[in-house]
Amino acid sequence: MIKQIEPDSLIQPRRKITGMSAILLPFDEHGEVDWAGFTAHVEITAAAGLVPAVNMDTGYVNLIDDKTRIAVLRRTRLVLGGKTFAAGAFVNDNPDSKWNPDAYRQQMEYITKNGGMPVIFQSYGLTGQPEPEIIAAYETLARECDGFIAFELGKMFAPWGRIYSLDTFGEIMAIPQCRGAKHSSLNRSLEWQRLTLRNAKRPDFKIYTGNDLAIDMVMYGSDYLLGLSTFAPDLFAKRDRLWEQGSPDFYRYNDLLQYLGSFAFRTPVPSYKHSAAQFLKLRGWLKSDCPHPRAERRPESDTAVLRDILAKLGELDKTVK
Repeated sequence: MIKQIEPDSLIQPRRKITGMSAILLPFDEHGEVDWAGFTAHVEITAAAGLVPAVNMDTGYVNLIDDKTRIAVLRRTRLVLGGKTFAAGAFVNDNPDSKWNPDAYRQQMEYITKNGGMPVIFQSYGLTGQPEPEIIAAYETLARECDGFIAFELGKMFAPWGRIYSLDTFGEIMAIPQCRGAKHSSLNRSLEWQRLTLRNAKRPDFKIYTGNDLAIDMVMYGSDYLLGLSTFAPDLFAKRDRLWEQGSPDFYRYNDLLQYLGSFAFRTPVPSYKHSAAQFLKLRGWLKSDCPHPRAERRPESDTAVLRDILAKLGELDKTVK
């Protein structure tokens, strides 16, 4: 057990950052998916150098049906033409559900058949088990694919979420097919513990921060799979390059993008998806700023704040080459 962490000892200057960006699934005024907006956003994200991650929380994976999930996967495969992408393997169950490996196998098959890397979402059935059985569940799923990304999620994001003990995290990390893990506790200390364990036990393992309130975790060795990066994949990619170059301008981009994250990911956290649509409409990348019809919304007054942040980011981007 790791008892004390010295964060500064984890900092990795000039490291090449792997960025994955959870793609927003946009909707129009009639509650229909804006497929043109989705396609363009996948293209923009990949062109920026980030790995698109579809059917994630940012893609309303818990609110859409299998038909829509499959359509998302097929469109992503066609847009990317064989390039790498990740996708959420989500099982929609309820608090008294049992662990259902067959349902996970089906979701994983949809993803792998379209060329994606499964991100194993938690569910009530998965996280409701004792931790030894949770480890066994991941080992079962590992036999179904060449590789996957694990995912631990705090309850502020979803009621079925669970942050595992460090010992359990280490056992999951030891599964060869598990290539990385997205960690969304919004807790720096827990993530630093995982990075320390990773560095000691499996240096090639990717820890993808999901902490939209601490996007500087990339300085300490985390990579990322964020919802915030869907607002500005181009600017996140530029920030990442500046870190690799050792440029102090990294901090200027990071600070403004964190300002955006702190505003967009305030309580209630799930409403950030509406914030994303508002911001992308302001950028001219979407025609509508409507969220999923059953999703939580932000007040329209938020657009004034988002417009100001966008202007500040634009001014910065003019000064940094």
